[in-house]
Amino acid sequence: MKTKQNLKTDLQLIHKKSYPAYKSIAGAYDFGLFVLSIDHVQGDPFAAPSHLTIQLPRTKAQFPETYLQNEVMKTALEDYLLRQFASQAARYSHQAKGSGKSGVITLTRPGQEVLKRSSCTIDSRNINIRFFVGFPANGRTINSIELSKILLDYIPACVEQALLYVNLSAKEVEQAVFLAEDQEAIRKLLKEKNLAAFVADSSILPRESGLSQRPMKNAIPFESPESLRITLTLPHKGTITGMGIHQGITLIAGGGYHGKSTLLQALERGVYNHISGDGREYVITDSSALKLRAEDGRRITNVDISLFIRNLPDNKDTKSFSTLDASGSTSQAANIMEGIEAESQLLLIDEDTSATNFMVRDELMQRVIARDKEPITPFLERARDLYEQANISTILVVGSCGSYFYIADTILQMDNYRPLDITSEVKQVIQNYPAPAITAPDFHLPKPKRQFVLGSSQRQRKNYRGTGTVTERLKVKTSGKDGFSLGNESVSLRYVEQLVDEEQTAMLAQLTRLALENFSNRTISLSELVSFLTSQLDKNGFGAVCGRSYISGRLAMPRLQEIYACLNRFPF
Repeated sequence: MKTKQNLKTDLQLIHKKSYPAYKSIAGAYDFGLFVLSIDHVQGDPFAAPSHLTIQLPRTKAQFPETYLQNEVMKTALEDYLLRQFASQAARYSHQAKGSGKSGVITLTRPGQEVLKRSSCTIDSRNINIRFFVGFPANGRTINSIELSKILLDYIPACVEQALLYVNLSAKEVEQAVFLAEDQEAIRKLLKEKNLAAFVADSSILPRESGLSQRPMKNAIPFESPESLRITLTLPHKGTITGMGIHQGITLIAGGGYHGKSTLLQALERGVYNHISGDGREYVITDSSALKLRAEDGRRITNVDISLFIRNLPDNKDTKSFSTLDASGSTSQAANIMEGIEAESQLLLIDEDTSATNFMVRDELMQRVIARDKEPITPFLERARDLYEQANISTILVVGSCGSYFYIADTILQMDNYRPLDITSEVKQVIQNYPAPAITAPDFHLPKPKRQFVLGSSQRQRKNYRGTGTVTERLKVKTSGKDGFSLGNESVSLRYVEQLVDEEQTAMLAQLTRLALENFSNRTISLSELVSFLTSQLDKNGFGAVCGRSYISGRLAMPRLQEIYACLNRFPF
């Protein structure tokens, strides 16, 4: 392996040469403390920055081994180190000058959630940091003097300041790791206590704005109703109190702008751990929870929606339903059935983003339009059975439909961002009103055995001479969190609302390509396909989807539910 001195010499030799000469320095260099790998060199100063990797031996970083004894703690430490390195890199970015992206030093800037990311991983030997550097140039002429500053001075300084335990706050490191362990302890306690979610007292649920996930300043702290307050004992924080939301059907009611959707949004993100200071550190939801909504226009493939929709006028089979342009009610029915297939035990629904005719049919409408003329069985008539017969709970925000009061186990009223348990009062009130007619056909939970016919994993293009064809991998292009294109096909994930980072979408795109590459032009069941992908992730991590000699630094792990959601929407 070459050394730091070799890199310095190589840089001197290519100074003022044409930009492609930078490719000659690709490779690994031993800096003594760490190894720096130049994995990919950009084609010109205006192209995407070059990809670099740092490998710092764990024996030199000297973090306590107890912080790496399980995956939850290790992910928390990776997240903490990534934030530290990103902060240091930002100080040095653009200090080296030149054309285009010269001097830029970038890497993932995580949000409020703690995710497993490729930009910082810890394996059995090393701490690995993957980041990007704009190699400096004047026009398209190499300025290796400026690159020397970055590689030989700035990067070593970032490593020493951000990745060595001796130079970090031991208290902060401990807090990050112990917080994650406490959050995982709450998830285990949810199962033991038959809870769907937990919201700690003094949590800050409102966010800074619709565009920011930072906590709102001067927000009203959460305070549990006394009737729902429980006490949990955590490994590190000790005792903590808050609202326990029991399994079953829970309604969140109240006037507009009083915090109904704010609470639900906190719960939908409670499937992830959050960093200290977020305000939602101890808002923990069943890890399989799925946020559902109507999704007009989405693609549906071979889904059994007969639990909610049957007897269509054209005799279309709803036990294996497909469409390229679903209605709101049909899409919501499919979303629920797909969620059940993805092993979700908790459904999160907001009345505002649901199809009205899917949620309820009032008594007058039932009198006017007979049941045998209405193919939709509303969710109101299925929610109770979903819980009692399939152990699938529901947390539902309601603002205008009182029919759900009759089937609810718990009813919360949000009053100026504080929850009140009004269950007993509502049960008294509804005794004076006739209950809605619930006469749904027999409940049956389909056992999906859906199959997809996967397309080609490659595309053909003419060679540059136009005399033949060249076979190449399908190209991936992401659109932030909202979706991606793979070859000539695209998928929208805009309404998969528990995707919280565009790097999760990038990972889903790569997983979809991996599926095509392994099962090209074959028929396979969805469950088998997902099982294959998850086994590859368990075995190879991010390397499972990187078909090159290095791992991309722009990937984050999605949940099982989002993998299913992506494959369900992709036009195979």
